[in-house]
Amino acid sequence: MGRGRVELKRIENKINRQVTFSKRRSGLFKKAHELSVLCDAEVALIVFSHKWKLYEYSTDSCMEKILERYERHYYAERHLVATEPESQGEWSVEYNRLKAKVELLQKNHRHYMGEDLDPLSLKELQNLEQQLDTALKHIRARKNQLLNESISELQRKEKAIKEQNAMLANQIKEREKTGARQSQWGQQDNGLNTSSFVLPHPHPSLNIGGIYQ
Repeated sequence: MGRGRVELKRIENKINRQVTFSKRRSGLFKKAHELSVLCDAEVALIVFSHKWKLYEYSTDSCMEKILERYERHYYAERHLVATEPESQGEWSVEYNRLKAKVELLQKNHRHYMGEDLDPLSLKELQNLEQQLDTALKHIRARKNQLLNESISELQRKEKAIKEQNAMLANQIKEREKTGARQSQWGQQDNGLNTSSFVLPHPHPSLNIGGIYQ
């Protein structure tokens, strides 16, 4: 004969209630551990007895980290639910504003390219022409500025090259002068050395009582 369905209600007997609490608590913690191991889940379990005694279980992550994650998730969900209608309205307004801005930019771009001009009135065409003239002036001014900067840079480089060439020419002249002086001094030294080895002419000798030679 099978066991009948047990009605869930508060156990009146204090001893039986304490024994049941201890057994069910141990079984609950065991199931929580099995769930964390089998399913690689982070489990945090908190139980208070009727005397407010705390019993807790947590996986390898400490209880504080799991509770902190729960609080972040809980408050984030509440904030999202609370602000969702307002956020949707704000996003809708922002979307419409950006869409209108993009359409206006595309329309102006076509006008600047000379396209889709038929719907424009005479005044609008004159304004467009004035805008294009102003843009061309800015473009030409910027182009001339870049050209002047390029010319100035080339002139600066040309001046530097000329100065360098002049310096090299002066160095070459100085070396040529130094070489000429050294060559002249060498020739003078050779002349002095040659004259020092010339034999003197013999002087006539007197031979008393003899014949003069």
